[in-house]
Amino acid sequence: MLPAKAHHLTPDKEDRIYKDTQSIMSELQRSFAKAKLAGLPLEPPFPSSLSDLPDGTDEQADEFRPLLPEQSPDDDSSSASSASSASSTGTIRPSPSKHLFARPRGILYPEYAHASSAPNGKRILDPLPWNDYFSQELYLESKNCDKHETVLHHAYITLPTGKGPLLVTHHGAGSSGISFALFASEIRKALPTCGILSLDARGHGETIVTASKDSTEHRDHPENGIVDGNVALDLNTLSMDLYQVIRLTQKALAWADLPDLILVGHSLGGAVVTDLAERGMCGDALLGYAVLDVVEGSAMDALQSMQQYLSTRPQCFPSIQSAVDWHTRSRTIRSITSARISVPSLLRRTKGPVTSPSSASPPGSWTWRTDLSKTQSYWSNWFNGLSQKFLTAHGGKLLILAGTDRLDKELTIGQMQGKYQLQVIPEAGHFVHEDCAEKTAGYVAEFVKRNDRAGLVLPPKVGEMLKHKDWPLKDASNAEGM
Repeated sequence: MLPAKAHHLTPDKEDRIYKDTQSIMSELQRSFAKAKLAGLPLEPPFPSSLSDLPDGTDEQADEFRPLLPEQSPDDDSSSASSASSASSTGTIRPSPSKHLFARPRGILYPEYAHASSAPNGKRILDPLPWNDYFSQELYLESKNCDKHETVLHHAYITLPTGKGPLLVTHHGAGSSGISFALFASEIRKALPTCGILSLDARGHGETIVTASKDSTEHRDHPENGIVDGNVALDLNTLSMDLYQVIRLTQKALAWADLPDLILVGHSLGGAVVTDLAERGMCGDALLGYAVLDVVEGSAMDALQSMQQYLSTRPQCFPSIQSAVDWHTRSRTIRSITSARISVPSLLRRTKGPVTSPSSASPPGSWTWRTDLSKTQSYWSNWFNGLSQKFLTAHGGKLLILAGTDRLDKELTIGQMQGKYQLQVIPEAGHFVHEDCAEKTAGYVAEFVKRNDRAGLVLPPKVGEMLKHKDWPLKDASNAEGM
C-alpha cells in the first residue's frame, strides 16, 4: 500500500485562504445583523427630552433625590447639541441639568401605585386615598335632646344614577366605613347605576359625639350617648344612628323619596342592619339586607376569647406603613390594597414626637382609634337574638360567610327551609368584603338583581282585569253564575 501524497501549502496560499475566510464570515455577520435590525424601530426607544414623559412624573413624592448637583439651564451649553447628536448618530449625550443619572423622585413605578408590590418585589404599604373609591364624603349633624348629645356623622357616598338602588353599608366593631372601598368599586362594575353610602359608626372613623354642655347631670347616664367619657355603643343607639344617616342623607341631597335600599353589614354591622330591618323603619324602600360573616351562635362563642385576642394586638405602631404591614402579615386583612385604604382610618396619632419606644404608646406613634376592650359590656347586647331577627325581618335576606362551620342551629334549619340565600367564601378571612371584594360584590349584585323591583313585572290586579273590555266575564253576575 502506497503512502498518501502529502499536500503542502505555501505561506502565500495560506494567507490568501485566511483572508477569503474572514471576508466570507464578515459578510455573513453583516447579513445576520441586517436581518435582526430590520424588525427594530428606526428611532431609539427613549424620550428625546423630559417633556416627552407623562405629566406629573417629575413632581411626585420626594422620597428619591437627585445624585448630581443642580445646574441652571444657562450653564447647560450642550442641551441643543445633545438632541441633534442623538438623532444623527444614535447616541445620547447626558446633560447634568436633566438629571439623567439621578435617582427618580416619587414612586418608581407609578402604574403600580395601587398594586400590592412593585416589579422589584418590594411590598407597597403607603395609604391610598378614599376619593379613588367614593365620589364624596358627607358630614351630617344630628341633635338628640333626650340623650343630650350632638352627633356629627361622617360617611362616604357615591350617588345612584337613574332609578338605581342605594347600598347602605355598616362596618364592624373597630373598623370604619372606608373598609367597604374595594367592595364599592367592584359593586359599581357589576351594577353601574347603584349608589353606595358607607358611614362611620359613633366612636369610629371621623364620626364625633359631643355631650350637651347645658346638662351635666345627664352626661354619664347609661342611656345617653356618653358613658364614663366613652361613646355608648348599644345596639339600639347604633340602629337609630344608621336610620338617622339615611334620612339626613336624603335631606342633604334633596331627594323627594328614598331610593330602593339594600342594607349591608359586616360583623357588628350585620347585627345593626338586621335590627333596623326588623324594626321596619325604612318602610317599602327596603328591598333586603345582606349580613357578612356573623351569626349569633359563633359570635357569642367567639366573645369568650375576645379579650385574649385583643391583648395580643400591638398597642401602637411607629407609622401607618407598619400598621398596614402588621394587618397583612397577621392575615387580619388579607388584601394589601384594602389594608392600605382602611387601616389608616383605624388609628390616631398620639401627640408629640416619638421619644420612648419602650412605653406603651409613645408620643408620635399611632394607636387604635377605638378601644375595643372598653366595649365589652355591649358585646352580648349586639348579638343576642340575631338569628331570629335575621330570619323574620322584612325583605330579602343574604348571608355571606367565610365558612359553613359558622352556621348555628337556627340558621342551619332556616337555610334548609330556603328562608334566605347563603354564600360561602372559604378563601376569605373574617373581613370577607376586604379579602375578596370582587367575589363579595358579585354575590351582592346578584342578590340586588333578584330583589330589584324595576325588573319585576307583576300581573294586573283582578279588578283591573274585570274592567278590561276584552275580559270574558262581562259582569259579576255572570261570574257568580258560572
